[in-house]
Amino acid sequence: MTTQYWLVKQEPEDYSWDDFVRDGATAWTGVRNYAARNHLKAMRAGDEVLFYHSGDAKSIVGLAKVKRAAFPDPTADSPDEGWVAVELAPVKPLPAAVTLAQVKADAALKDIALVRISRLSVQPVQPAEFARLMKLAGGK
Repeated sequence: MTTQYWLVKQEPEDYSWDDFVRDGATAWTGVRNYAARNHLKAMRAGDEVLFYHSGDAKSIVGLAKVKRAAFPDPTADSPDEGWVAVELAPVKPLPAAVTLAQVKADAALKDIALVRISRLSVQPVQPAEFARLMKLAGGK
């Protein structure tokens, strides 16, 4: 199967990239938006995930992988609610953070979900968008 690409957002004051690296992996729990939940359900082990610091930072700071595909979210009030989580593991920090301002200024990224659906905490990233973001970050 072809690798899929995703972006997850987190307030660095609540759980930063450094926290994620320290932990070595984390269950991405607590998502309570139906569109974001559907994206979590679509994630497969091995998919690549961009880690975005929201809040004041507003920048993509790291690359992670899906370690475990969707499973029932242990933080949900009831398993019957259908909320899911995935397990993510950090891969590496980006050589340079890619700011939201950079993304918005780049014509190749004009249709990226990060700009179009800015409040969504889990979103797909198209392969060409992922490649462009990695280039902006000074990576692969």
